[in-house]
Parts: sequence; structure tokens; C-alpha cells
Amino acid sequence: MKEKILTMLEMQDAMNRKVDAEWHDRGFAWYRAIWTECAEMLDHYGWKWWRHQEPNITQVRLEIVDIWHFALSAQLLASETPEEAAGQIAAGLTHPAEEADLRAAIELMAENALRTRSANIAIFAAMMGLAGMSFDELYKTYVGKNVLNFFRQDYGYKQGSYLKTWFGREDNEHLAAILEDLDADTPNFDKQVYERLAATYPG
Repeated sequence: MKEKILTMLEMQDAMNRKVDAEWHDRGFAWYRAIWTECAEMLDHYGWKWWRHQEPNITQVRLEIVDIWHFALSAQLLASETPEEAAGQIAAGLTHPAEEADLRAAIELMAENALRTRSANIAIFAAMMGLAGMSFDELYKTYVGKNVLNFFRQDYGYKQGSYLKTWFGREDNEHLAAILEDLDADTPNFDKQVYERLAATYPG
């Protein structure tokens, strides 16, 4: 687990540097990104008692992965080294907070982010468990989404020329199909994902 956590920390640092080479010193509000993603996740899960809602677990899990990007970034800033960050993350993931309801866990994650301006990994682990998401699934989906973010930047996302929809499907849907085909434990998994995206992209 710790090796995969280190891999994700390295990938997150690389992504942050691609957006802003001085990201460590910018004071970005990672906690704000976390609580707003929590609100989106709650909407996907459903909470409105005045109309029928079915939980969209696929979207809930994607929001969990989005939060993970920001949680990794916050943990990197809060730690002296990536190894220290990985150790703290592993401890939080293996000792999830005690919570029996996903809605309550989401709210607890948002409340903690607002109060401490940080990311609580034990609460994050509770959300994962209540959403039925394993660490291996988190790793595979995170790596895939990280590669897609790099791909977007490389193909003009910041300049506004990137095509979000290819052949009638959003890029996230193409990514999901690619991930189903690949084994996350194979060497150069991230490179395989990028190559498959490049081969599919029409631009």
C-alpha cells in the first residue's frame, strides 16, 4: 500500500507542478476544493426527501477520487517528506473513522476540512468504505484520472482548444473503458493509459 501511496503522491506533485511550478508556495485552498467536492458527492448520493432519488454510486466514487487529488496535495504540504506523508496516509486509510452512514461521513469530511483547513484521511477512508470502494480501486481510478488531467493539459485544456467529447462520449467515459481493459499492477500502467488516450483522441 505504501508504495502505491508514494506513487500517487509523486503523480500529484507532478500534476500540481504542471499547473503551477511554484504550487508549494502559492497557498492554494485545498481544503476549499475538498468541501465543495463533498457537496457534489452528496448531491450524487441523494439527500432530498421531497423527491425520488437513487444513489449514483459511480459518480460518488468519482467524487471520492477527485477529493483524493486535493487530499494528497494537502498532505504533501503538511509533511516534511513524501515518505512521511505516505506513512500518515497509510495510517489513516487502515484506521478509518467510525461512521455508519455515508451522508454523515461526507458532511463530517466537509466540516473537518472547513474547521482544520486540512484533509482527514481517516474520515476519507470511512467515505470510501461506505461507498464500497477498495484501495486498489482508488489507486487505479486515481492514476487514470491523473493521466487524463495531464493529457488534457498536453492537448490544450488551458488554452481552451481541448475537445472534452470524442465521438459522442465524454473523455471520462473513454477513460473508464480504457481502465477496464488494463491491469493497474503492470509496469508503466500510467504510460499505457496515456498511449490509449492518445490513440483514441481525434484532435
